[in-house]
Amino acid sequence: MKLSPNAMPGVEQHAETAAESACHLADSTGPECWSPAAADDALDAIDTLAGALSALGPDLAAALAPVAAATAHARRQLGDDEGTAATVEMPGLRRSAQGSWRRGLGPGFKGIRMEG
Repeated sequence: MKLSPNAMPGVEQHAETAAESACHLADSTGPECWSPAAADDALDAIDTLAGALSALGPDLAAALAPVAAATAHARRQLGDDEGTAATVEMPGLRRSAQGSWRRGLGPGFKGIRMEG
């Protein structure tokens, strides 16, 4: 798969911000630092990014499919019995802090809540 040499406006900046945030999070945490909500948010971020990249094509989606399985397994290990990611079937869909499902619809948009 060949990507365009230039990303759409804002994409590179958001990707760089996500990478920097992930590095800051990794640098500032240890096993004793995590709460269930923080761990779930980090897993949501992983699912969301994998889902966004999966939209680049079926080969990349297949390559990233184990990510959704891994985050679902991690949620079960952390005691979240209902926490299974749905990013392979529905890229970008994630649970909010309130427990409902939502999908981001662009910069600044807070998403559409779906009970479930």
